[in-house]
Amino acid sequence: MFYLHGTSRINDLGHLEIGGCDTTELVSQYGSPLFVYDETYIRQIIRSYRNGFDNSGLQYEVAYASKAFCTQAICRLVEEEGGSLDVVSMGELYTALSASFPAERIHFHGNNKTPEELEYALDAGIGAFVIDNFHEMQLLGALCRQRGIFAKVLLRVTPGVDAHTHDYISTGQQDSKFGFDVSNETAHRAIEQALQTEGIQLIGLHSHIGSSIFITEGFALAIERVSRLYEWAVNSAGANLSVLNVGGGFGIRYQEGDTPLAPEQYIEAIASAVKHSFDQHGLPLPKVVIEPGRSIVGAAGTTLYTIGSKKVIPGVRTYLAVDGGMTDNPRPALYQAKYEAAVASRMLEEPVETVSIAGKCCESGDMLIWDVAIPHAEAGDILAVSCTGAYNYSMASNYNRIGRPAVVFVSGGEAEEVVRRESLDDLVRLDRIPARMQTPSLQK
Repeated sequence: MFYLHGTSRINDLGHLEIGGCDTTELVSQYGSPLFVYDETYIRQIIRSYRNGFDNSGLQYEVAYASKAFCTQAICRLVEEEGGSLDVVSMGELYTALSASFPAERIHFHGNNKTPEELEYALDAGIGAFVIDNFHEMQLLGALCRQRGIFAKVLLRVTPGVDAHTHDYISTGQQDSKFGFDVSNETAHRAIEQALQTEGIQLIGLHSHIGSSIFITEGFALAIERVSRLYEWAVNSAGANLSVLNVGGGFGIRYQEGDTPLAPEQYIEAIASAVKHSFDQHGLPLPKVVIEPGRSIVGAAGTTLYTIGSKKVIPGVRTYLAVDGGMTDNPRPALYQAKYEAAVASRMLEEPVETVSIAGKCCESGDMLIWDVAIPHAEAGDILAVSCTGAYNYSMASNYNRIGRPAVVFVSGGEAEEVVRRESLDDLVRLDRIPARMQTPSLQK
């Protein structure tokens, strides 16, 4: 079953339409593979998170986790919707700044920020650093002292909460490369050291329990544990804290059976847990920060492919190959991620065969979908794979020297190219041939 959401619908021609644009016409104009983003739906999701907080009475920030999909256009959209931004590299920060995103609304994450990255962020005047380890704390403090400035920081702590997701995307448990552990008092030592480090100003705590979360109990438990640490920091260590960042990880529907909550439901549960925990500890309510990434852009993205070859193994499987694959969507290979698909020009036709969608890379593991029921499809038909807006373009590669796809935003019947397709010249633009290697015409 191909799930229609946002502005997607089946038009009078029986074609898939997104943002008022016929997807088959989009491929005719921009080629394939093609990432199509439903701009109206992205704005709707951001507003839903903000509405949830507005109803809670809490001070808040909705900070888009740009690692999910980072381009100048999405940074500009988030800025227009009043959001903040979470970046994890100099490249993401540069992208945001080049889109004129307000530096004071940017938070810098990462478990191994380089001195160059920290200096760049300090010079830009970003809003806050999320410190992940003692090495970074010392390095940032020294850089601030050299400049005679203070940097606002939050400490990332691991509350020991398992979010029940894939091992590679669960980050709040005790055994994690991220953050200061709460259970063995490493987080307590980090707070004490932060308060003693000249050049940094500790303003809050941060935790993130994982990704693709469909229930709220994990958030409530993490907030309860982190609030105890927050209380100790304020009343025992003498910290002047005002911010609690509870991270992101809100799930989306990738396939039938996935049951994510609405943004307002996540916020209602988080707000309730914050109010209860901070009231229990006699603390003033903090500003609450969330960092949704996947849930803002994931379901808003659709990848369009052109169908090519077909291989039938009688009694075993039918492979249908497309002109993309793990170069534009490595998630099935990395996480065994599941997706739904439809033939964009045959949306009203009944499924007549079950096929497996193969990518074009020279890898047996380059499979996008195993066993999906579709109408009869031929070479040249357009295949639409839904919910590819998060961690697809971001993780795209040039494996097999395949160029990365174009990206378009659609809204109100208009399509705008926000990332152009990589050309063959782009693929060799950074290559260099050593001078000692003669040109073919000079070789004997």
